[in-house]
Amino acid sequence: MENVYPLIIVALAVVTLLLLIMKWNLNTFIALIVVSLLTALALGMSVGDIVETVQEGLGGTLGDIALIFVFGAMLGKLLADAGGAQRIALTLINKFGEKRIQWAVVIASFIIGIALFFEVGLVLLIPIVYQIAKEVKMPLLYLGLPMTAALSVTHGFLPPHPGPTVIAQQYEANIGMVLLIGIVIAIPTVIIAGPLFTKVAQKLVPDAFARIGNIGSLGTNKTFEEEETPGFGISALTALSPVILMAVTTVVQLVQDIGGFANNLFFEIVGVIGDPMIALLLSLLFAIYTMGIARNIPMKTLMTSAEESVRGISVVLLVTAGGGALKQVLIDGGVGDAVANIFSNTSMSPILLAWIIAAILRISLGSATVAALTTAGMVIPLIEGTDVNLALMVLATGAGSLIASHVNDTGFWIFKEYFNLSMKETFATWTLLETIISVSGLVFTLLIGLVI
Repeated sequence: MENVYPLIIVALAVVTLLLLIMKWNLNTFIALIVVSLLTALALGMSVGDIVETVQEGLGGTLGDIALIFVFGAMLGKLLADAGGAQRIALTLINKFGEKRIQWAVVIASFIIGIALFFEVGLVLLIPIVYQIAKEVKMPLLYLGLPMTAALSVTHGFLPPHPGPTVIAQQYEANIGMVLLIGIVIAIPTVIIAGPLFTKVAQKLVPDAFARIGNIGSLGTNKTFEEEETPGFGISALTALSPVILMAVTTVVQLVQDIGGFANNLFFEIVGVIGDPMIALLLSLLFAIYTMGIARNIPMKTLMTSAEESVRGISVVLLVTAGGGALKQVLIDGGVGDAVANIFSNTSMSPILLAWIIAAILRISLGSATVAALTTAGMVIPLIEGTDVNLALMVLATGAGSLIASHVNDTGFWIFKEYFNLSMKETFATWTLLETIISVSGLVFTLLIGLVI
């Protein structure tokens, strides 16, 4: 019973959080702080330690990822406002032709999704995909599902996106390694959840594929004439620059480890350049030049775009910090230790366990970020002293946190409104899509775990 009591408190905390957010419409950040404080009291923490724990969770989480969030948002906004993202999409579509247009959308979305937050990529690409669907006389959803799959997979699995970056920080995993393995997992997952699942979805909800749909409910996005956009090469290079920097650093560090080379100034510089914050800062400065200065766009205009992007992610930062506070309460309150004791004699893989816990929390809370952060707090004690691959733990946790998006997730409503779907159609497309991504991510993570 001693080990079960903390888990009962967690279950009650989840129910309370759901009631505060869904029934009483309390702001998510406020609800997270309130529940963190109540949970700390219920777990028997001393009153003097509670505030310190919450502050530690807030500050520690933001201290690790705040600049990554901000620089990533600025980079994505500059790319979008300059027409670079549109150029990437349209060029690939022109190259692939009408018959393979779905695959063109998948690749374009994957490239853009690496650099942009999920919501930004969705707002950017939907008007373009809508225009393409009209031109080639295809249902919007036929192109929209693969597009959304690519954006969701990159957002859930690949740094420098918030989820995998935050989880990697919590597990103290090498972010570059998470990125490399994440790409290996992301590619087949996108194929399964995108083009292949679309064929199944057409049979599940044929009426949704019988209409073009509309995008008027959530506004429109600026589009450009082709001559107004930057070149494809420079646009793609700008979008992928943080990924390139981190990947190069990871490869150099692997060579150093395998070759047994002594650390010197060169390796130190490469290590700094590949740090997510520095990589994004350098990429942002590069984007200011390629998407702005080189195209004679005034610096004042560029900075206005940058400022708008920061305002847009303020809520994301607050919710992430709130999730960090709850995570810290669970750690300091002994919940992780209780879980560790319950599963101390289990033969279950820590990777599978992390996925299961994240999946349960995702279904309960709606927020993938909160589910992932809370999971990290609960399973960190389980992996201490083990040789489990930390990068795989990050990816398994991220995969679990994506499962079964439904009415308590804002992504559910965004998808429903953009594609003009009924509730039933949204469950049969978006909810099922996210579940396929989650399960596929777990399967490929376990398979890779067999060979590394």
